[in-house]
Amino acid sequence: MKLADSHCHLNYKGLVEQQGEVLARARDRGVVAMLNISTREHEWDDILGVAEREPDVWATIGIHPHEADAHPHVDTEKLVARAAHPRVVGIGESGLDYYYEHSDRDRQKSAFRAHLAACRHTGLPIVVHTRDAEDDTAEILTDELGKGGFPGVIHCFTASAEFARIALDLGFYISISGIVTFKNARALQDTAKWLPRDRLLIETDAPFLAPVPHRGKPGEPAFVADTCRFLAELRGEDAEQLADATRANFHRLFAKTLAGAPDGSGTA
Repeated sequence: MKLADSHCHLNYKGLVEQQGEVLARARDRGVVAMLNISTREHEWDDILGVAEREPDVWATIGIHPHEADAHPHVDTEKLVARAAHPRVVGIGESGLDYYYEHSDRDRQKSAFRAHLAACRHTGLPIVVHTRDAEDDTAEILTDELGKGGFPGVIHCFTASAEFARIALDLGFYISISGIVTFKNARALQDTAKWLPRDRLLIETDAPFLAPVPHRGKPGEPAFVADTCRFLAELRGEDAEQLADATRANFHRLFAKTLAGAPDGSGTA
């Protein structure tokens, strides 16, 4: 299989200390593309550095909703400027998180809209984090799309089937993480069965959410292979064909990767 991990945090504790080994293990299991996601401004230079060194790793620029209160100065202009880097292929992760509420809800909304405006300016896709905030997320996405289109993905999808349909109607992709392998994830498994294959991505969100059979360990991009195999069986599909489809979807959504894939085609 040749796989894309559409969302990981290679610079987070648990992975950064052994980043070279983590990347080697991923490549050994067929991972040919990884998107290293930023969540705080002080990470940006390091995340870009990894993408500059590693031809199969790309980067995003953004502020996680948990960090919105701490980053009032990160506006659309700053995001657009940093996104001009050739290895930045997306904006985010950004969105709304009402489960933990580490940042004020209004500040989260304002930051989210700034990220979406940056997507309109750059043409880059938005990487959306949403938890316990389906209605507000859908409302903001619908409103901002009305001002001009942009692509995007709902990362680490755990929301309702209704929200999945709204996201698909808005033209978004949906990314499935290792959570789908958990025994108590029946609702997510039911949704994952019918998601259109041409809108589906797979991710690890490493170092979080290690799938079965790696529960209790730090997640790694290599584990995207386990999630792919589980998801293929769940959907009654061939795992290699699903890997090919989700990898192609990754390169279609994050189109800047097409110019920088290891084989020059975006389909390595």
